[in-house]
Amino acid sequence: MSSTFGAQAPAPASLRQDAGVIGLVGLAHMISHFSQLLLPPLFPWLRDALEVNYTQLGFLMTLFFVVSCAVQASAGFLVDRYGPRPILLGGLGLVGLAAFGFAASPNYWTMALCAIVAGIGNGVFHPVDYTLLNRKVSARRLGHAYSFHGITGSLGWALAPALVVPIAIAFSWRAALAAAGALVLAVLVVLALNRRRLALPRATPHQAAASHGGLEFLRIPAVWMCFAFFLFWAVILSGVQAYAPEAARQLHGVPVALGAMCVTVYMVCSAGGMVLGGFLAADPARCERVVGAGFGLGAIVALLVATLPLPALAVPALFGVMGFGSGIAGPSRDLLVKRSTPENATGRVYGVVYSGLDIGQALAPLAFGRLIDHGQYAGVWLVLVAMQAVLITSAFRVQRVRRTVRAAA
Repeated sequence: MSSTFGAQAPAPASLRQDAGVIGLVGLAHMISHFSQLLLPPLFPWLRDALEVNYTQLGFLMTLFFVVSCAVQASAGFLVDRYGPRPILLGGLGLVGLAAFGFAASPNYWTMALCAIVAGIGNGVFHPVDYTLLNRKVSARRLGHAYSFHGITGSLGWALAPALVVPIAIAFSWRAALAAAGALVLAVLVVLALNRRRLALPRATPHQAAASHGGLEFLRIPAVWMCFAFFLFWAVILSGVQAYAPEAARQLHGVPVALGAMCVTVYMVCSAGGMVLGGFLAADPARCERVVGAGFGLGAIVALLVATLPLPALAVPALFGVMGFGSGIAGPSRDLLVKRSTPENATGRVYGVVYSGLDIGQALAPLAFGRLIDHGQYAGVWLVLVAMQAVLITSAFRVQRVRRTVRAAA
């Protein structure tokens, strides 16, 4: 009899087979994060070219994430029914189309339409990625797969400004966005040429019937605990990326150039933590403890920044420590979701759970922006402390709920 929780274990595969799937999925995930930061680095150019203000430009990103959230929750059903490969290729195609559309846009409202298209494309990646990893990668390498998946996402965030800003300076913002579209198209070609690696085994009649199921998985409490977990994590991520550097600069007199390095240091150290986190996630039984330790380290750092006088040079280093803790927790965080996922509902569960990311990223600026506007710089960091404490509690709550449901079953 199959277990209620946990997607079915993939058949043992060679290292080469697993590495091929992990690499292709990671490449697609990089494009997902790349698309999220495609426009913000170009806001200074877009403001003048489109004759709009920063609030209107920010609304483009709100459109992107709201649409992505709606699509992500529903795309999981399509992934479970039709398989991840056509959904992935379609999502990449829409992201590339949106990038070229941005480049050719004659006005603000055309940009808004392209933001909607980009949000639709971005919404498919998490249900697709985790279905492929959970169904095709050997269990003993799954922790490393999650680790690489997280690292490629961070690289996508880093790549977007590194690509578009120099091209915009040298040529124009339109050339920068066209170059971004060309990159997405190149990745789409690579995945299309390797599409056989992304095919799932033919489902048995029982599995096919289960994959066409409806909303039964929404009755599982652990699924909603995971959804809340990712929503709170998105609040932390949004705060660190956009508001924590400015709050730290005001609190500790950090020079502007040094403050600008903080997010880069955070992301680089987070990637390093994910490498270690991949090894720690090899034992699923300790994933809650790893998540607790990683975010506990981050909460301590945030509390220090909020309450103690610190030398300016220490601030980027503390960002790095916080990023390392978050990175360590990353693969175990993804394993929490896998262990709460019913068989043959991977796409649906990951689609709903990861929609919490988009909701958190849409809501967080409202809270953090208000704190910054009112000079509550320590409050920004205390919110980060509170959110990481909530994540620790949520991780162990997921474990408790899962055990209770299993015992009842």
